[in-house]
Amino acid sequence: MIHLTSPFTDEKMRALRVGDAVEISGILFTGRDAVHKYLYKGGELPAGVNLRDGILYHCGPVVIKDAEGRWKVMAAGPTTSIREEPYQAQLIRQFGLRGVIGKGGMGDRTLAACQEHGCVYLHAVGGAAQVLAECIKAVRNVYLQEKFGSPEAIWELEVEHFPVVVTMDSHGQSLHKEVFAASQAELAKRL
Repeated sequence: MIHLTSPFTDEKMRALRVGDAVEISGILFTGRDAVHKYLYKGGELPAGVNLRDGILYHCGPVVIKDAEGRWKVMAAGPTTSIREEPYQAQLIRQFGLRGVIGKGGMGDRTLAACQEHGCVYLHAVGGAAQVLAECIKAVRNVYLQEKFGSPEAIWELEVEHFPVVVTMDSHGQSLHKEVFAASQAELAKRL
């Protein structure tokens, strides 16, 4: 298990390879469809959000306020990432992202941007939303909640030992492409 802590530098991310099991400790920002489209079309990041050398988590967390009025994440499962493929490469380039977390993988444009800019795609386990929420130690802030609503807002999360697997690395390797090719080859044998 590789323990990855912020800051998420070029050197740290380029050292990761497809198949590496990683535990992240540090700050993650969430971003789903509305945020990706907004930023892609020229929207500005709110003051306080710095994605440079950061990790963007494709997640719409379930969040409540506790008795003291503090945000608490109850569930934080990954969203299917391929929906962000039209936008992700530009966001990696424009904002200096070093990591993207989601599920299901992404396409060739994102893979090329990862290779060019020292970024990786990290797969979080779908169906483990409550387990992943236990790794979130604090909600530091929420941005654009009024504009997009709670699931589509940008949540700033402090995480410890957040488990992921590298499935697209900065060396042009994609576990998703490998699995697809192996599946196609096996299917061809059976037809």
